[in-house]
Amino acid sequence: MGIGTAEEYIDFFINLNMGENVPLISFVNNEKMVLKQKLENKNIPKEPIKKGIDILEQLAKEISEMGQDKVIAKYQK
Repeated sequence: MGIGTAEEYIDFFINLNMGENVPLISFVNNEKMVLKQKLENKNIPKEPIKKGIDILEQLAKEISEMGQDKVIAKYQK
């Protein structure tokens, strides 16, 4: 798995240029779903995937508490 921090997920989201059409929470939930599907694959390491899910769950919590714009500002470099 190439993404290992909340900052990298936010950068990835911003670089996709979907911000106008896709809310950050939708992106986070979609990424989490993809990672959960990858957990079912027996041939890949599970720990990086579990770490990614944890990061995404934390981002989802922050989005619900603070709002998308504040979360993006918090993690943007």
